[in-house]
Amino acid sequence: MQMVNYHIVQDNTAHTYRSLKQSIAWMAAVLLVCGVHARPATAHDTWVQTNTNVVRAGDVVHVDLMLGNHGNDHRDFKLASKITLDPCTLAVHAPGGKTYDLKPNVIDTGYAPKEGYWSARFVPGDQGLHMVAHTLDTLHRTTRAIKSGKTFFVASEKLDGLRRDQASDGNQAWFAKPLGHPLEIVPTQHPVLGAGPGEPIAVQVLYQGKPLAGARVSFIPRGAVLAEGLDDQYERITDDQGRAQYTPQEGNYVLVVVHHREPEQRGEGYDQTSYSATLVVYVPQACPCCDE
Repeated sequence: MQMVNYHIVQDNTAHTYRSLKQSIAWMAAVLLVCGVHARPATAHDTWVQTNTNVVRAGDVVHVDLMLGNHGNDHRDFKLASKITLDPCTLAVHAPGGKTYDLKPNVIDTGYAPKEGYWSARFVPGDQGLHMVAHTLDTLHRTTRAIKSGKTFFVASEKLDGLRRDQASDGNQAWFAKPLGHPLEIVPTQHPVLGAGPGEPIAVQVLYQGKPLAGARVSFIPRGAVLAEGLDDQYERITDDQGRAQYTPQEGNYVLVVVHHREPEQRGEGYDQTSYSATLVVYVPQACPCCDE
């Protein structure tokens, strides 16, 4: 009787061992298939924003360098981790043609290395439209990630009743001149004066200096979560001139994002190149030109 029980236990143990081996093999096969067909890993997006879009000349404006989650195809405005500062540039382009490097004076707003964001104080001395610009060129695993970001603010003697024709150097369209970023978002309407609910945010997307047609541009209000696929409310496809626009209905920050991938652009340490460009537009609830 004891011998029978021994054999039964032995048979059950062998059966359990064979089942475990089969389960492990099945799980490994599933993981292999998933790895082959999974979407390629995508890096996060960076952007720059200020605490206001209109500041008195001689007063302080705070410039923040953010990192957000693009693992979900960037369907939101949320922060995710904090960018490594070394490969970044961060500067203010002032109306008189001067460029001010903000990177040496940035502060870390987070306790932990991957918390918070970078922030810098800037005191504009010149009146007119200022552009904050940021670039990044780094490796993300085996992908070369090339990024750019912009935002704008106006320095003025007063904070309201501004004229729409107020712009630096007497040239209202200087903001539409590209900086030469590989992938770049260029506003085609003044990004500060005239901004407000019901006023379109109009942009042009350039790749290597030429209009990029057929690109998906996301206009993400802070607090919104975009639908999967193409969100008809917040996303547009650029026309043959690389142009797209979105009309906000309330005051908010709006993060404009575009991506472009070049699978054949390879080099030392990377087997593809991924581009992203951002533009943050501060949409006031009341237009600063409302008194004109």
